[in-house]
Amino acid sequence: MSILDTVLGKPLATWQGGEEKIGVAPGVSILGLDGLSSAAYGPEAALTILIPLGALGARVITPITALILVLLAILYLSYRQTIAAYPNGGGSYVVAKENLGTPAGLLAAAALLLDYILNVAVGISAGIGALVSAVPALHAHTLALCLVTLALITIVNLRGVRESGIAFALPTWMFVGTLGIVIVTGVARVVLAGGRVAPAVTLPPVPQAVAGVSFWLLMRCFASGCTAMTGVEAVSNAVPIFREPAVRNAQRTLTVIVLLLGGLLAGIAFLSRAYGIAAMDQERPGYQTILSLLVMAVFGRGAFYYVAIGSVLVVLALSANTSFAGFPRLCRMIAEDEYLPRSLANVGRRLVYSTGILTLAFLASIILVLFGGITDRLIPLFAVGAFGAFTLSQAGMVVHWRRSGGRGHRVALAVNAIGAVATAVALAVILSAKFVEGAWVTVVLIPSALFVFLRVKRYYRFVASQTICEKEIDLSGGTEPPIVVVPVKGWDTVTEKALRFALRISPEVIGLHVAADEEAARLLVERWERLVVKPIGASGRAAPRLEVLPSPFRRLFAPIVSYVRHLAQENPHRRIAVVLPALVERRWWENILHNHRADVLRELLFRQGEQRTVIVSVPWYVE
Repeated sequence: MSILDTVLGKPLATWQGGEEKIGVAPGVSILGLDGLSSAAYGPEAALTILIPLGALGARVITPITALILVLLAILYLSYRQTIAAYPNGGGSYVVAKENLGTPAGLLAAAALLLDYILNVAVGISAGIGALVSAVPALHAHTLALCLVTLALITIVNLRGVRESGIAFALPTWMFVGTLGIVIVTGVARVVLAGGRVAPAVTLPPVPQAVAGVSFWLLMRCFASGCTAMTGVEAVSNAVPIFREPAVRNAQRTLTVIVLLLGGLLAGIAFLSRAYGIAAMDQERPGYQTILSLLVMAVFGRGAFYYVAIGSVLVVLALSANTSFAGFPRLCRMIAEDEYLPRSLANVGRRLVYSTGILTLAFLASIILVLFGGITDRLIPLFAVGAFGAFTLSQAGMVVHWRRSGGRGHRVALAVNAIGAVATAVALAVILSAKFVEGAWVTVVLIPSALFVFLRVKRYYRFVASQTICEKEIDLSGGTEPPIVVVPVKGWDTVTEKALRFALRISPEVIGLHVAADEEAARLLVERWERLVVKPIGASGRAAPRLEVLPSPFRRLFAPIVSYVRHLAQENPHRRIAVVLPALVERRWWENILHNHRADVLRELLFRQGEQRTVIVSVPWYVE
């Protein structure tokens, strides 16, 4: 078994695709990690904005969370309809493109791709940041830990959909289970205590209020809390990965994700108010997250506390997996429309879009390196990309229902119309509240992505205009054999095999030797006369001549390229075939023991752009 098979698993045949499809439980762990893990930082982000209100912040968070839950419910109903209407994967790009036009689709795609990339970088850095907080000795290795985590998630996803579902199932359900126990236990204690419950341990004091409630503060709080809804769209993008009935299983998966997320958000908000928990300043000593304070309030700092917080750390670090499920599939759809490189649409060895997975890992690693593994400032960009895609998708579905009609289309249209208006208002709030904090970057990044899309499309159109052919084969140039050129380093079995092939395709063969060493060139001329010219002449055939090109500055490639170019110019009605002798190694480590001059020369000849020049490699395999 090769190293690649050990790391990534054995290649899967196309007919095994059905075995890789998943059900509801794996779907939650593959496509729901982003959304579920946002319960760890969405309420935290909202409560952080409310720090100036002091103890009043714990009361204000309840109506803000209620509003977020209403918006989440609207998105849920909207995306259930999108899944049914687009069973082949109806993400924002497809829906907006088909119903609002290609520009709107590309805008949605750019916003969503940005959201996916940031989710990977921020999710991993948040998880490692929490780990470093628990184990300060690891602080110096923050970036390395982030990159190692990214590499592990990438490898798991390259192994296939089914295996990634198995790998992420335990941390997902452990996170949901432990937080669920905290919330259920906490709510029960609050109810039994008549609303006046005391925490299990003494919590840090809530700072005094330094500001009053204002409309602007509430807007900023709502905008921060909306980060809890990122990742909701992932299921609609990935309907084809579900077992039949795919639509039903995708809808059930979305239902489970939204119910779990809604329950977690509602429970956290309720218990924060009941226990009087407020966010703490991250830059001050003794900082504790909202979830840490919540678990301490209900269970204290015993063994369960460390199990619960450990599950939070793991899920935060692994929340990037949702992007690894959605990003490659979105890239595949865009690539099929030729707005991204076609290689992104190719299925890899394990029936996943490997190029898209590696591209996402590369882009996320750049962000992690640039920010040293600390990417908290990128969190405001989350909701911008996600809600931009949400709005365009819902608006597209409104047009879809108006066109299609049918039974119940008015209700469906109303649901998506409400969703479009609600997400558009939320997007406006997010942009206005978070613009200075970093949302302005989207003004640069999204148009840049659109520019890339359009340039790629322009290139593919140009290539198509150059290569399209509807005419009969052109024989006007004649079908006479080409002039064959064989670069000759020295006389050996590699050259001998290439020369024999050249003599089979044309009687006019020229050997080219670059004379960087005059003595070696003289010996080659003698051997050529004795081992090539005389035997071929004795057979009555025209012997190939050997051209020795002087190279006083020891340039090996330029003389050959120049000779081939001039030969083509002197023979405008003939084709020139360059036969390259190539030594092929059997083992990977043998590659570093050879100079691969044939590969370099082939690339240089390709770059000449001469349509009448043909390059042929003749391999000699090292036994």
